[in-house]
Amino acid sequence: MTNRREFLQKVLAILGLTTLASFVYPLTKYFSPPAEESAAKLLVLSRKDIAVGDAQEVVFNNTPCVVINRPDKGFVALSRVCTHLGCLVEYQKDKKRLLCPCHAGTYDLAGSVTSGPPPKPLLQFPLKVEGDSIIIG
Repeated sequence: MTNRREFLQKVLAILGLTTLASFVYPLTKYFSPPAEESAAKLLVLSRKDIAVGDAQEVVFNNTPCVVINRPDKGFVALSRVCTHLGCLVEYQKDKKRLLCPCHAGTYDLAGSVTSGPPPKPLLQFPLKVEGDSIIIG
């Protein structure tokens, strides 16, 4: 009888510790600050690869983005991740807009919301043009 009682006590102790750990670990991850990411890398594109009105899809720091050569306004680098539910927006050259295929949210070429459910504009990445190079980051 003693062996059975000791066995059950040990099993319950292990189950209790496992349950406690399953609550404590996510809680500590939630309250701990995020790990510092390594310095953001620069992405260099050739200016001649993107004609006026065209766009090029790239991945910058693990984020899908699109670089658009806007007529009379120059280049802009925008995240392709919709701010509504995270679908990837598509550049529509003929309509001069970005469209989210999931819920028909639309953005202008500056990344601002023009219609649909997205709550905020697309993330815009810093970009500068130096000679024949487009430097993102």
